[in-house]
Amino acid sequence: MKKALIITLSLMMVIFGLAGCSNDDKKQEANNDSKSEYNIADTQKVEDALKDESWVVVDTRLNDAFNGWKLDGISRGGRIKGAVDFSANWLNVEVDEKKVNKEEVLNEALETKGITKDKNIVLYDANGKDSKEVAEYLKEKGFNNLYLYDVNKWADDDKLPMEKYKNYQLIVPASITKDVIDGKKPESFENAKNIKIVEASWGEEKTSYAKGHIPTSFHINTDEIEPPAVEPPMMWMLADDETLKSVALKYGFTKDDTVIVTGEEPMSSYRVATVLRYIGVNDVRVLNGGTMAWTMAGYELETTSNKATPVEDFGGVIPGNPDVIDTMEETKEGLKTPDKFTLVDNRTWDEYIGKSSGYSYHDKMGRVPGSVFGYAGKTDSYSLDYFRNIDKTMRNANEFLDLWKKQGIDTTKHLSFMCGSGWRVAEIYTYSDVVGLEDISIFSDGWIGWSNDSSNPTETGEPKK
Repeated sequence: MKKALIITLSLMMVIFGLAGCSNDDKKQEANNDSKSEYNIADTQKVEDALKDESWVVVDTRLNDAFNGWKLDGISRGGRIKGAVDFSANWLNVEVDEKKVNKEEVLNEALETKGITKDKNIVLYDANGKDSKEVAEYLKEKGFNNLYLYDVNKWADDDKLPMEKYKNYQLIVPASITKDVIDGKKPESFENAKNIKIVEASWGEEKTSYAKGHIPTSFHINTDEIEPPAVEPPMMWMLADDETLKSVALKYGFTKDDTVIVTGEEPMSSYRVATVLRYIGVNDVRVLNGGTMAWTMAGYELETTSNKATPVEDFGGVIPGNPDVIDTMEETKEGLKTPDKFTLVDNRTWDEYIGKSSGYSYHDKMGRVPGSVFGYAGKTDSYSLDYFRNIDKTMRNANEFLDLWKKQGIDTTKHLSFMCGSGWRVAEIYTYSDVVGLEDISIFSDGWIGWSNDSSNPTETGEPKK
């Protein structure tokens, strides 16, 4: 009887064991099938690819990881030195097709980064998903020589070079912002004090803020830092220092705060952020990609109206960092020494050559004599195509630095960035700081301030070579 029972149990174990093995085998087979269409690169293959012009190594992660943040559990932050970027996140961006041709933008990105069909392409990520998603996209476009690589293998070997932007922490990922809101002290926030989340946008709360904002954030109307003119000509110029001091106290800012500025339109976030830096707040950052980055990360917006707590003492002199802003007088003096100073005009080409003013409320067209075209966007005064990815994150700095180099802009000189009235260049100034450029500032009055003074010289047409 015992013998029969043992035999029966043994047969059952074998049957169930075989069934279990069969299921595991099927799962493994399915996994193998999903990978079989792509080659899996090892670290040596990646090292060789970086030395071979017929290969291109592509970082498919969020651009925050490319910039330097340690995301997805990676042991070292940054990118493989020599890699270009094409984020899987870009494929999932929803755009207004009447305004933006998404496929055209992505095709241009591929071409700019040298990701072409004749190349062997290594796509890497840290989560096992991003590179596969980009590979599927490229395969549909007719790319064949695709390899996948797990960048964790590279990061875990300290002998292999990774690089990050010097001040990558100035633009913050959505996941890090979420950690901060949840009371954690993530990377680079270990010593942060009095952390405040600010939503910056034009108009009253009902204009943008009330429709949905990052949780805990309070609203700042950009009109408070640049009040509209009380009489013609209509313009919005940066407020005087006394007014900015009042704004700082009203919203409870002190010099020792850590501030993350957010907003539906990142340009307004960067404008407020640079003003806070000028005032003297020691640690000011911006949510990279703005509200879009937050929602694409799967986080919810809130509609609760949060109010700031005023303070009576900023804790330091205002402005505490005056070098952020160049006055009209400083700009004029700088233009007299082109061997040391460059006024970089970050407007559209049509604005620069005097074909368009760029603004419905400003009709004067042209440029400041001696200024150098430094790019911005392709369409209007709210576009920054040459500095942003399609998901509104910071573009690969090598790409806009290369554009500047072709324009003869020497980044070892003092660069004073100007646009119409300081919005576009606030973002460009911050990106330059992220990269590590140190001798930089903003000519906040910009073209509007310059051209409204009839005593200032102007010029139009394409500059002489």
